[in-house]
Amino acid sequence: MIGGIENIPRIPELRRRIGITLLLLAVYRVGVFIPTPGVNSGALADFFSQAQNTLFGIINLFSGGAFEQFSIFALGIMPYISASIILQLLTVVVPRLEELSKEGELGRKKIIQYTRYGTVVLSIIQSLGISIGLESLKSPTDVAIVQSAGWSFRLMTVLTLTSGTAFIMWLGEQITEKGIGNGISLIIYAGIVTRLPSAATNSFELIRTGEMNLLTVLFILALAVGVVGIIIFMERGQRRIPVQYSQRVIGRRVYGGQSSFLPLKLNTSGVIPPIFASSLLMFPLTIANFIQAPWIVWFRDHLDPRSTVYNLVYGGLILFFCYFYTAIVFNPVDVSENLRKYGGYVPGIRPGKSTADYLDRILTRITLSGAIYVALVCVLPSMLVMSLNVPFLFGGTALLIVVGVALDTVGQIESHLLTRQYEGFVKGGRIRGRRG
Repeated sequence: MIGGIENIPRIPELRRRIGITLLLLAVYRVGVFIPTPGVNSGALADFFSQAQNTLFGIINLFSGGAFEQFSIFALGIMPYISASIILQLLTVVVPRLEELSKEGELGRKKIIQYTRYGTVVLSIIQSLGISIGLESLKSPTDVAIVQSAGWSFRLMTVLTLTSGTAFIMWLGEQITEKGIGNGISLIIYAGIVTRLPSAATNSFELIRTGEMNLLTVLFILALAVGVVGIIIFMERGQRRIPVQYSQRVIGRRVYGGQSSFLPLKLNTSGVIPPIFASSLLMFPLTIANFIQAPWIVWFRDHLDPRSTVYNLVYGGLILFFCYFYTAIVFNPVDVSENLRKYGGYVPGIRPGKSTADYLDRILTRITLSGAIYVALVCVLPSMLVMSLNVPFLFGGTALLIVVGVALDTVGQIESHLLTRQYEGFVKGGRIRGRRG
């Protein structure tokens, strides 16, 4: 692994991409500490000290601590993710969007443009709801969080938070295009990782004051290590479908004849399902927390992050998005046609529709296993951590995002190294998937 790291500076393009990624992530972290005007930061900090494992604590986790400080990036990247979910769901039912999705790069750019517009609309709705709600909130010491309530504060908050979300969206797109890794996932990853030291410090402070047992902390650490091991084991798991290429004679040369395999990952969707599920739950709940209508209060109380109902809904959404996102990124019909085009076939399976049906059947089965694994990893440890009143950062969702994004980014760096005939992080080849 050390040899692989030493080879990174020898590749100018890779060095430039990593540098751009780190620079843009640093810009994001600076913005987290720029406050929104009109808010009493001390009162807000006191309020969040009592809300670490509530909905506000979860929102704060995905915003990298920006929501706790009510900075210009307080909404985080969640409005963009919510808009992406809505557009992808509409693609299935709206013929025009379905046509755009099949038009290649031009159609993809158009859908991205619609997603940006949707992000701005959702940001305006969320920021307006939050600004109105903050006017009625007070710290545990009965200090008003908003210094001067009214429409001037509301409009300033809407303008500031919407602009901040649009800027984060731009940062994520620049990282994906000019940096290394998925920009949106890396922004969430950076927010979680940078809060780990403070979470550890708070835990040690609880031990010192006697509010938390040392054995509880050791148990949580052992649980976290075990969950990380399970995540790495499962994320590398894959089902390898054997593929044989028939020989073709072109002129005096013979092409094909070799055998290969088609890797189907156990968890094709990666960390997208928990991020999508969290975003879809947080948007209505954020608005509901600032409206006191009886039916909305009932809805909010029954979907409290510490409740069984919330975790069941969260787990169900993860299962749905595992299948939904896998269906988007892997089309068995297209794969089957590409295999036939290049003279490939699965031994014992007829090319064409039979191959597509076979791949679809295999993918459905392994996606079920992967979806159950993701749901259990995200729900069970988080429920246990919340019951022990430990910061949400040590829950399964945070660990899955951190480990999953790290593995994906390391895999992309390794691909750059191997493309230029440098040794990867693992001596003798790249990080290989585990056969299922």
